[in-house]
Amino acid sequence: MYVYDEFDRTFIAERAAQFRDQVARRLSGEVTEDEFKPLRLMNGVYLQLHAYMLRIAIPYGTLSSNQLRKIAEIGRVYDRGYGHFTTRQNIQFNWIKLSDMPDVLVSLAEAGLHAIQTSGNCIRNITTDQWAGVAPDEIEDPRFWAEVLRQWSSLHPEFTFLPRKFKIAITAAPHDRAAIKVHDVGLRLVRNDAGEVGFQVLVGGGLGRSPFIGKLLRDFLPKEHLISYLEAILRTYNAHGRRDNIYKARIKILVHEIGVEKLKADVEKEWERIRDGYLKLDDAFLADIRSRFIYPAYETLEDEPEGLKRALAADARFATWHRNSVAPHKAPGYGIVTVSLKPIGKPPGDATSGQLDALADLADTYSAGEIRVGHEQNLVLPHVRQQDLYALWQKLDAAGLATPNVNLISDSITCPGLDYCSLANARSIPIATAIAERFADHDKARSVGRLHLNISGCINACGHHHVGHIGILGVEKNDREFYQITLGGKADEDARFGDLLGPAIPYEEVVDTIERIVNRYLDLRQSETELFVDTVKRLGVEPFKEALHAVH
Repeated sequence: MYVYDEFDRTFIAERAAQFRDQVARRLSGEVTEDEFKPLRLMNGVYLQLHAYMLRIAIPYGTLSSNQLRKIAEIGRVYDRGYGHFTTRQNIQFNWIKLSDMPDVLVSLAEAGLHAIQTSGNCIRNITTDQWAGVAPDEIEDPRFWAEVLRQWSSLHPEFTFLPRKFKIAITAAPHDRAAIKVHDVGLRLVRNDAGEVGFQVLVGGGLGRSPFIGKLLRDFLPKEHLISYLEAILRTYNAHGRRDNIYKARIKILVHEIGVEKLKADVEKEWERIRDGYLKLDDAFLADIRSRFIYPAYETLEDEPEGLKRALAADARFATWHRNSVAPHKAPGYGIVTVSLKPIGKPPGDATSGQLDALADLADTYSAGEIRVGHEQNLVLPHVRQQDLYALWQKLDAAGLATPNVNLISDSITCPGLDYCSLANARSIPIATAIAERFADHDKARSVGRLHLNISGCINACGHHHVGHIGILGVEKNDREFYQITLGGKADEDARFGDLLGPAIPYEEVVDTIERIVNRYLDLRQSETELFVDTVKRLGVEPFKEALHAVH
């Protein structure tokens, strides 16, 4: 993990103190809500449907056990005993009183946590692969570069009031677990023909009311030029991005309107002017950041130890969980454990303070005190010895954290929807829980196989419905909740948007329709190994339309 220095600690403590004064002026009536809005947004405070909401940054999805305990404490003391993990490696609390916000931020700062730039028209939390640093297929740990970008982008004087929010994601593996193609800028660590490591740069991706897959801006960018090149991109966007229409203000619209070649020409022109100046990364600066990433001292172990084999043979429930939730680790004898936050019948992505405390204790015992957050709204224990997996599973099971549904249909990405969000048109959480309950039989869900279900309560697409194998979008018709369904989306290295299946259907028909779609897939697939998304790619959506026609 990255260890904050005195500058970092002072920085977030001072921001918390500044916000205390801003909140006091709002509560006294010295500033209006409209005047307060840009101040609170830069500190992660939204005004939601029922109350203020606080979004806490988890930079590049990495938490220490003590930080997780602090988050649990915030939920217990200031909220209603739970929090909601988001698709951008943040956590949200929906019921904190505005008068308590300054105390919350001070408490977070004590643990090296903050809410800076989790909202507003600025560069948001830099996200990456939740398996970063332990994935066998990665070139190098992308979290290092995410930290470089965090330091560059925090309170950047030029980019604090951009035309619209700006999101950056990084991956270092051939298989993209960070959804880089649907971000404003996506970065992939690659090797060129000379064996040098640099960045492939994508620009103009995004979801929402106008979804676009990111376009290739540069095949190979030397690492020392990362900040200067991003500075050139942001300056070009800041100068030419639209400010007259909030719905056309993202960089994806600029790329669409002027074309990626024109954008590239403008970026390259600016970059040539600044590339060898003070933004060029030198070895001393990079070495200092690398020195503050502390990695576990891995033991010399063998894969598949005898104790693990015996436990797998003796306990069928453990074997089911192991097949579903444990992935290979770069260090022999270790495993990467994904902890599902999608128990059947519960809101996806939520975790109670008690569960977070339990997970912090388990991280100390089994994962070098480290936890990760994935954009799929699950958590990860990245450093677990294979010989400890059975004991870990037993304790996860006791805490309600061992649901073996990772990447199955009940492991949905779901936004808060109309239960919380003032922008939503329809509920998301009840749809997600009802579908999960319909597929609660794990044998049935496993027979269906890998199937990503993504649900958004409005066109802003916080549930990433565009890139779900099955995407569900809530819309409003005549004061009723209806839902559009798309099929065939993907968020990985082969990212694509799903195709619309047909007219929107009412709330009460969604679960039955999804079940008919799944049953149709089981009839159409060529083998048990053909995934749902591959069947849709092979046949298109036409054979699935009878799932709608059965009602309409």
